[in-house]
Amino acid sequence: MDPPPRTPESIAQQSREQTPADLWESVSDHKVYEGSRRRTCYSDAGSRYWMRLSALDCAHIPKPRLTPKMLVRGTMLLALLLAAILPAGSANEKKITVYSGISNYSLPVTDRNSLEYVGLLEVIEPLGRNVNSRTDGLRWKLHFNDGDAEFTAGKSRAKVRGRDVDLPGNFLLESGRGLVPLTSLGTLLPRLLGTSITFNPGSRRLFVGNVATHFTAQLSRTTPPRLVMNFSAPVNPTIATEPGRLRMSFNREPVVAPGTPTLTFDDAAIPSAVFSENNGAAEIAVNGTAPLMASFSNDGRTITIAPAPQQMSAPSAPAGVPGTAPATPSAANPSSAAAPGVRHFFAVVDASHGGDDRGAALSDKLAEKDVTLALARRLRQELESRGMSTLVLRDSDVNLSFDQRAIFTNTAHPAIYIALHAASDGKGVRLYTAMIPAGGENNGPFVAWDTAQTHFLPVSQIAAQGVASELARRQIQVRTLVAPVRPLNNLIAAAIAVEVAPPGTDVMDLNLPAYQQNVVSAVANGLLAVRDRLGVPQ
Repeated sequence: MDPPPRTPESIAQQSREQTPADLWESVSDHKVYEGSRRRTCYSDAGSRYWMRLSALDCAHIPKPRLTPKMLVRGTMLLALLLAAILPAGSANEKKITVYSGISNYSLPVTDRNSLEYVGLLEVIEPLGRNVNSRTDGLRWKLHFNDGDAEFTAGKSRAKVRGRDVDLPGNFLLESGRGLVPLTSLGTLLPRLLGTSITFNPGSRRLFVGNVATHFTAQLSRTTPPRLVMNFSAPVNPTIATEPGRLRMSFNREPVVAPGTPTLTFDDAAIPSAVFSENNGAAEIAVNGTAPLMASFSNDGRTITIAPAPQQMSAPSAPAGVPGTAPATPSAANPSSAAAPGVRHFFAVVDASHGGDDRGAALSDKLAEKDVTLALARRLRQELESRGMSTLVLRDSDVNLSFDQRAIFTNTAHPAIYIALHAASDGKGVRLYTAMIPAGGENNGPFVAWDTAQTHFLPVSQIAAQGVASELARRQIQVRTLVAPVRPLNNLIAAAIAVEVAPPGTDVMDLNLPAYQQNVVSAVANGLLAVRDRLGVPQ
């Protein structure tokens, strides 16, 4: 699980054969956390694999020595961090986004002489095999694959593949960089690249070839209603919610408008959706009269938007009565009928990893993401059969970021969040609750993102104890641990992570339906036993 990520089995076997000094050649960090019985040290080898060492090994690990390799890695990491952080810190920074079959990327746009300019080499370099430029006095010469272009500083006429091209403003040469007016790209690029270009200067979005992602939107007449959006290619938008609206921002996907930018639906709960594009990004804003939440399916090609389940207070059902229908229709099963006299209990189940994030390599044929998805679907069935409405965040092979998982969950206001993980080492089940960073108290009106779980730790521990008791009753080996497992720290609800290991020595037993069913049934029974102690979030 991540963090701390699990070592692939082959690396775990090799870790004992390596000396601690050898490990430090590729170690960039060193972390220690307390388990229930033994102290475990995790060393971050690069940024991909973790070495699990015994407490004895940890005691003998020397401080890392600074090597040239580490200096280079640190410089590259700093550059990547700055590239990721600085644009986000300047919301008004102008940018252009280029979409192509090779790569999608964004570049800064600068203002010069009342016009918008962009570096031409930066625009085309990712699109070719042999791309370079050189300066000869005031002349700037550009080579792209089998074509050439020549520009002169202060002039508005250029020569591209031997033909004159007029620019809407003068060409600028700054520190060897060739800057062209932004609006000239629609004329320059088709001649230079030799392919069709679609450019929207107003939104600063440029499409090279036929790469656009189209979508349709259809409102289903269910209770509650669901807006089903199907995309022609996988998408992974950033999602934000506000009163009466859910916004999906597409910063890297070439999503384009349907026939009309405003879609209206004859429904009071979800009356409309609006497509817009600006500053190199597209956005779909879905309007609703109640809080909305989104779920992904069909490998990221389908996004379903529905009203978030509303928490209601009603008389409690007897604690040991299974088979009761959900108090309100489930977001994952809208047709479920409501049973009278049942207190509504809403759960979010999160299958870890997904998409290009396979999770731990449990074996040559078994990936963690597949096991967690199977467990999530079984757990949903078990919870709903016990009267607990359930939403599975990842119900297909799609990757969600930790922040997306946290935002979706916090928007839904569940009584319990259950993250599912799988591991090849050990036996049975490990239950995790969040480890809050030192000094992470929330005393003011604002809650820190990394310590949002602080006030919910007591109910999270109650949930973990309830599940642990039921697992032990079924003679499934269980351990309870505290660890910095994301996104637990970011959640404002009771939250636990359930890591399932094989029942014996054969990792393929993780795929046994009977074993999976026994584990998720125990989790569901354990939560049922303590649900009245978890409370209903307001």
